[in-house]
Amino acid sequence: MKVLLYTEGEKMFSKSGLGHAIKHQMKALSLENIEYTTNLKDDYDIIHLNFYGPKSYAEAKRAKKNGKKVVYHAHSTEEDFKNGFIFSKQISPAFKKWLIKCYSLGDVIVTPTPYSKRLLEGYGIKNKIYAISNGIELDKFKYDPKARKTFRERYHYSKDDKVVIGIGLYIERKGIVDFVKLAKRMPEYKFIWFGYSPLSAATKPVRDAVNTKLDNLVFAGYVEQDIIVEAMNGCDVYLFPTYEETEGIPIIEACACHATAVIRDIPVFDEWLVDGVNVYKAKTLDEFEDKIRKIMNKELPSLDKEAYKVAEERDIKKIGKQLKEVYKEVLKK
Repeated sequence: MKVLLYTEGEKMFSKSGLGHAIKHQMKALSLENIEYTTNLKDDYDIIHLNFYGPKSYAEAKRAKKNGKKVVYHAHSTEEDFKNGFIFSKQISPAFKKWLIKCYSLGDVIVTPTPYSKRLLEGYGIKNKIYAISNGIELDKFKYDPKARKTFRERYHYSKDDKVVIGIGLYIERKGIVDFVKLAKRMPEYKFIWFGYSPLSAATKPVRDAVNTKLDNLVFAGYVEQDIIVEAMNGCDVYLFPTYEETEGIPIIEACACHATAVIRDIPVFDEWLVDGVNVYKAKTLDEFEDKIRKIMNKELPSLDKEAYKVAEERDIKKIGKQLKEVYKEVLKK
């Protein structure tokens, strides 16, 4: 068995969640001793596609013509495309039709959660769909009390400062506008957002949010993974106010680092993240503020032990085994 892992425009996505997912696939396959290549000129048995661009579509068609098997990884849906960059809402119906055309080329489809699987089934896609997490590397994301001190020294926070972190691209869907609104509401706490994408492609509310000047608000831009680990360990609250995800890797990373998380109560999290058990959930700004204040004042307990179980279930070692089973199944067809 030899797998061609192909991601059109991989460099463009290297700093996004998709970029991390692709690296996780490589690690997962290596752990299972599955031979893989990223070179389109190499021979292979299965092509595993991670993007929906025209080159990916052409490669899927070519693979099928040559008798190869196609695994299409559905990282994107119309729902998480909308309310992203400028004009995304207007073109989302056409985007959905294109996704259906691409994903339907897969002998099987892999998508990160049962929620995104249901969305794809709702599109009328009849192909077999497997829900497999993108996973995380538990040997990299873990609790480290020393990292708390390092993080606070790096960003000039005192040991007594109450720090809220957020992570994501500069897109409306990620809840960055609400993150800034909450920073305005709670000037006694420090807010820092990690992640970057060009503001020229962002909606006006996002541009206004990122250009907001507050004494307690920092936009740290894109940082390497080790600094995210520090931040997860060094914060008092990981805030994930996203409006739509196919999975949301950062919340799994937060769980691995024993961070206390407040996330938006949306359907993608229903089956695996439970309010008051492994995370805290909120829907409105008032609810977010209330949960954050109660955590800071120690009126809500730590959920770190149950949160860690969420990360354990999505360890990259387990993901590799699940992908291997999918590959074996598709080769039987």
